[in-house]
Amino acid sequence: MARVITDFERCKSCGFCVFSCPKGAVAKSGGFNREGYEYVTVDAEKCICCGVCYTVCPDGVFIIEN
Repeated sequence: MARVITDFERCKSCGFCVFSCPKGAVAKSGGFNREGYEYVTVDAEKCICCGVCYTVCPDGVFIIEN
């Protein structure tokens, strides 16, 4: 089964993934990476692994693993 993995150190908190996720599975975490950006998390229960977050992210935060 596919799942989405995030590399939170690459996240710059642009929010493209949060606004683009059709299931509302991506949200800001409340945590901060080493660069001081609030990174995102993916709710595995809501995620359908459609790849929208992967596609819209300019920083390569998401990896879809089969």
